[in-house]
Amino acid sequence: MPFNTPLFLVFFIIFFVLYNFVFRKYVPRLYLILVGSFVFYAGWNYRFILLIILSAVVDYYVAIAIGNATKQSVKKALLAISISTNLGLLGIFKYADFTLQSAANFLSFFGFQVSMPTLGLVLPVGISFYTFQSMSYTIDVYRGVFTYRKGLLQFTAALSFFPQLVAGPILRAREILPQFETTVNPTWASAKHGLLLISVGLTKKTLADLLAAPAAAVFDINSTAAASLSWMETFTGVLAFAGQIYGDFSGYSDMAIGIALLLGFNIPMNFRLPYCALSPVDFWRRWHISLSTWLRDYLYISLGGKKKRRYLNIMITMVLGGLWHGAAWNYLAWGFYHGCLIIATHVFSNISFLQNFIHSKRLWIKLLKWAMTIYLMLVGWIIFRAENIDSAFNLVMNLHQPDSLPVSSPIVWLIGQLTIAAFIAMHVLDYSVIRYEEKIESRPVVLLVLLIFLQFFCFSIGTPDQAFIYFQF
Repeated sequence: MPFNTPLFLVFFIIFFVLYNFVFRKYVPRLYLILVGSFVFYAGWNYRFILLIILSAVVDYYVAIAIGNATKQSVKKALLAISISTNLGLLGIFKYADFTLQSAANFLSFFGFQVSMPTLGLVLPVGISFYTFQSMSYTIDVYRGVFTYRKGLLQFTAALSFFPQLVAGPILRAREILPQFETTVNPTWASAKHGLLLISVGLTKKTLADLLAAPAAAVFDINSTAAASLSWMETFTGVLAFAGQIYGDFSGYSDMAIGIALLLGFNIPMNFRLPYCALSPVDFWRRWHISLSTWLRDYLYISLGGKKKRRYLNIMITMVLGGLWHGAAWNYLAWGFYHGCLIIATHVFSNISFLQNFIHSKRLWIKLLKWAMTIYLMLVGWIIFRAENIDSAFNLVMNLHQPDSLPVSSPIVWLIGQLTIAAFIAMHVLDYSVIRYEEKIESRPVVLLVLLIFLQFFCFSIGTPDQAFIYFQF
């Protein structure tokens, strides 16, 4: 039941009325959230609701046991149960077939022809998100930074909370569980902000869907065809995908945050103008913030952080972060690529003669750093999106040898300009919300005109029912 469908609109109107005007007491509201979230999730596959319940039950009781345990060895054993359960679910449903097929390919490389059976399991929507969220609860209790909560209904309702259930943001227990200790009605201020975020998110999703066609024209072709593309076709397709995945995913996050605000819950921001970053490290402080901080706090720091083997820990974290996106070698390569970029950034930051450049406030130097960063990110998206390594190589080569490629037709240049316009429009919307939120929301007429305009734009040229990209992760 994607947010950008009439079915969800009907679902949410009914849920909103029941939540705010019928079920006004605490426990009935928890049951409403739980049932409503399961109905929402059942729109994809009701059978996988059992996986959410399994994660919730296991981690709820494990957290209590950890909190009451006195021996460190017992706590470690209990934490291992939580981690193995959640990663086990991910491993079976997301990585089992990939692992088996990779093993068969590895053996065939040495002349051993082995036919590996595959499970052929359907990937449950949102499993990468709710397993990480559930697992962070037991880790926080184990570390002593969060006290376990009693109330299985409360914990399960928080874990399955439908606005962020299937595509994040990935919430920490300390961010969401305290909000479920009591349920409050939304304020007028939060409702206005929620409506603004929903409209902006839907607009970015609409623009992302428009960018799908030029992106597919470059990436959904064989390697031979990719090699014959003009420079402008290649650049347009790569930029279109960069805009598509940003508008699609940040648009979902905005709508999730906005919907939660309409119910009285606060979810942290997940994107902060990532394509305005001035370095790869800065990019990951702005892109999918809930995942990047999760990997930092629960993986990178657990490996030792910067205290020992810093660069190895960075590489492991980024490779596994890439693999989190899907069971395919290109995601692993994308993670390795970003690991190299982040390590290189840290290495360069320690070179004395580069300090003036790194810390300069001059506009032209900032523009140069931005151009270098956006270029590196675009190359990364080629690795992420390309069908195979040959296509990725050809597309990267196309970007670096424009003189030897075919001349683009006028229509290609027009599509390129429209792609750039859509890319900029997304960032103007985001910047306006971040920079002028209070001014917009304090003026009812301005807010109303903006909401009507954005909704009119979406319903006029948008394509309803287009699935969100991150559902596949």
